[in-house]
Amino acid sequence: MTSTKTKGDFRANDYVVYPAHGVGRIISIEEQEIAGVRLELFVISFEKEKMTLRVPTAKANSVGMRTLSSPDLVAKALETLKGRARVKRAMWSRRAQEYEQKINSGDLISIAEVVRDLHRAEDQPEQSYSERQLYEAALERLTREVAAVERLDESKAARRVDEALDGKKAA
Repeated sequence: MTSTKTKGDFRANDYVVYPAHGVGRIISIEEQEIAGVRLELFVISFEKEKMTLRVPTAKANSVGMRTLSSPDLVAKALETLKGRARVKRAMWSRRAQEYEQKINSGDLISIAEVVRDLHRAEDQPEQSYSERQLYEAALERLTREVAAVERLDESKAARRVDEALDGKKAA
């Protein structure tokens, strides 16, 4: 049984942010029997990863699923990109762990901080493989949420993010 009813803050066809995977779209709300228990589930499609996730409606908030950020929050995140990179002197493994936590928190400002801190201008030294992986993961999450909130295609959203990062150089 599939329906388009509302469950809490979420409805079918809404774009949502799932912390570990980024922006997805609720394609339906369905009931399934799992281990003899009837559960109501959000069926979320992550187009780019070609992945579908089923999240029990009762657990959506506790796993950190949220609606898209407001345009104001997106503007704040883009402004964060223009700030000065804050790189702690801790060992890379510790910093990498912190960056990973920020990315998986689903918090747009935290994700923007990771992008800002790991961004390399043309004239800066190459990133290590792990730095580049974290940077690209954060950049993709940020870009996809900017695209969804501002109703842009991803290439236009990527340009908005790049312009904010380039604004950092001019400052």
